[in-house]
Amino acid sequence: MQKNKKVVLGMSGGVDSSVAALLLKKQKYEIIPIFLRSYPDESPYLDALCPFKEDKKMARQVCNLLGLKLIELDYRSKYLKKIIEPMFSQYKKNKTPNPDVSCNTIIKFPALWRYAKSINADYIATGHYARIKKTHKGFHLLQGKDKTKDQSYFLNELSQLDLSHTLFPIGNLKKSQVRKIAKANKFPNWSKQSSRGICFIGKTNFKKFLQKKISNKQGLVMSPKKEIIGVHPGSFYFTIGERIGPSKGFIINKDYINKIKNKKLYIAKKLKNNIIIAPKNHPILLIKQITIKKFHLINSKDFPKTNLKARIRHLGKLLSGKLKKSKSEYIFIFTTPQKEISSGQSIVLYKKDNLIAGGIISTQ
Repeated sequence: MQKNKKVVLGMSGGVDSSVAALLLKKQKYEIIPIFLRSYPDESPYLDALCPFKEDKKMARQVCNLLGLKLIELDYRSKYLKKIIEPMFSQYKKNKTPNPDVSCNTIIKFPALWRYAKSINADYIATGHYARIKKTHKGFHLLQGKDKTKDQSYFLNELSQLDLSHTLFPIGNLKKSQVRKIAKANKFPNWSKQSSRGICFIGKTNFKKFLQKKISNKQGLVMSPKKEIIGVHPGSFYFTIGERIGPSKGFIINKDYINKIKNKKLYIAKKLKNNIIIAPKNHPILLIKQITIKKFHLINSKDFPKTNLKARIRHLGKLLSGKLKKSKSEYIFIFTTPQKEISSGQSIVLYKKDNLIAGGIISTQ
């Protein structure tokens, strides 16, 4: 590693990016910390959800401790148009998108690299728990060493170009080590809880969040045999595999409830604005194969098609199966049928700790 290389670092105010800054400084990089203001607080239906002011305050405090000047970039308008509004649109179509993946591809990494190029910086860096390895075949994206915090799932749309100029300083550390380093250096956020929920928005009641933009639209509830057995407030508020009941606005025929002896009921399928529900362990709740839309290879020169394992949610279980190509699309066939799979979710394929490819799930 050459000394005095210039790196633009995404500073979120969390402990991970803070320790990333410290490690880069110890490695003699010239660091330009960036706080991306992306939460669209000017939108009336998104007010009072994201603690970005506290995050920025924390980022500035850490930068002051490290002798760095924090720069703020305003990406609120682009985040609203490119992430939030398309997300609402996808939910209206009964899909379950993953805005955190799009956020990295459309907002975070391009924003940091755009600024880096404007000041002739060599790299960008983030506090993600992931690793990059370079071989004669190019760049490879690996899981973080801490498998309980690995964030490679959210990075599955990155390109060879992205990886060629990106650093993940904490990728070889465990979260406990990161907190220990932060505490030893008296960072005010050393014990701060990791961010959860939607990228740049945080944890929120998701149904209420959707209701701010998508109005109720009553639909039918059906049995696995497609008998009409009740009504619900709108299919777009709910996800496949979710348990339903009166508290969520479902009104189910009492005769059906008595017939199945009051078993717990779950969403099996969505047919436009109608929902098919089924008791726990019903075969209709399981899916054997999915089609992968927008299939994206991390490294086209290194594409093993066998012994791959799939992950259909962040930190979800790695699932065995087979990848097959049908015409111009890829299909993943699970060894064991899976539940709680929705169109619009991300699927990521691994070979051991190497992220091979990713894409968007279609169950149609």
